[in-house]
Amino acid sequence: MDVLSTDRGDMPPMRDPIPAVLRVSAALSWRFLVVVAALYVIGVIFSRLAAVAVPLAIALLLAALLAPAVTFLMVHRVPRGLATALVLVGGLLLLGGMLTFVVMTFVNGLPDLAAQLARSIDAISGWLVAGPLQLSETQLRDLVDRIVKTMQDNQSGITTGAITTAATVGETFAEMLLVLFALAFLLYDGPRIWQFLIRVVPDGPRRRVDVAGRRSLAALVSYVRATGAVAVVDAIGIGIGLAVLRVPLAVPLAALVFICAFVPIFGAVVAGAVAVVIALVANGPLTAVIVLIVVIAVNQLESHILQPFLLGRAVKLHPLAVVLAIAAGLLVAGIAGALLAVPLLAVLNSAIRSLRSEADEHVSPADVHTSQPEESGPDEPGLDTEAEK
Repeated sequence: MDVLSTDRGDMPPMRDPIPAVLRVSAALSWRFLVVVAALYVIGVIFSRLAAVAVPLAIALLLAALLAPAVTFLMVHRVPRGLATALVLVGGLLLLGGMLTFVVMTFVNGLPDLAAQLARSIDAISGWLVAGPLQLSETQLRDLVDRIVKTMQDNQSGITTGAITTAATVGETFAEMLLVLFALAFLLYDGPRIWQFLIRVVPDGPRRRVDVAGRRSLAALVSYVRATGAVAVVDAIGIGIGLAVLRVPLAVPLAALVFICAFVPIFGAVVAGAVAVVIALVANGPLTAVIVLIVVIAVNQLESHILQPFLLGRAVKLHPLAVVLAIAAGLLVAGIAGALLAVPLLAVLNSAIRSLRSEADEHVSPADVHTSQPEESGPDEPGLDTEAEK
């Protein structure tokens, strides 16, 4: 027995037959799969509840934009309910007046644009016949007949799309009512709604989560303000350029630029392309080239001066992250996803930074003011050094 005991004691410990690299890889792999599965479940839930989730997200964006106005009125001793009603009614009147003006201007300008389009088509046809391509009248007529036949063959699909659009109008109206209803309660009762939601968090991390949530809301407010300011500058700059060049529908095109500016990068490209096409049809190639130069100049002003200056360090996101977020949002939820992807990324960025920050460990939630852009990130110098480079 002693001999056996001595022999066992002298034996070296058995090594794990699984290499350390494989163990670490396996641990990371199953954790990654769990995260992907969780994201998939969230995506499925979001797609099933998109008719509710998207209007609620839009209402949250509008609340971030309008909440400072409510706070301003309350500071001047206006009751919260009356302040909410005044901001809502004023916002609706402003939006309705702007849409009415844009639509009426567009409708009044359509006949001239249609006549100019017909003249442009005749000019293009003449160039195709007498220009370098030297197309014959028969070839040109065959091309037109082919286009007409293609449209006739797809008439059923166009009709189905029109019916679907008519059905979508009712859904859109219902979602607009939901946006308005949610916006009213977010403006009137937002703080109490947040306090109710924060109660589900355990007592230990509740204060940190509260601070992170307030940081996220400050980031959202900062993002909406900055994007609105950038959209106004873009619309004014391109609108003035179109008006000086006497391009038809300058006001509706400026309004389109304003709306599209809320979708970073892609929105500016779409609005600029529409402006260039209308300038080409209405005023010819030279005006279209000048409009293209104006659009590029305004976009460069936005990208290199306005957005870095207005968004600030706390909400700054890398351009690659913005492009990937918009692409993913467009793939998952269409135009609404592209609109909401960047603010969602900004909110998550601010929340994660706050939760990881040692500087926020001793910050009281009451000390974070969501209406101030500088409150959207913890006070950690050098955190954005790489982004600024």
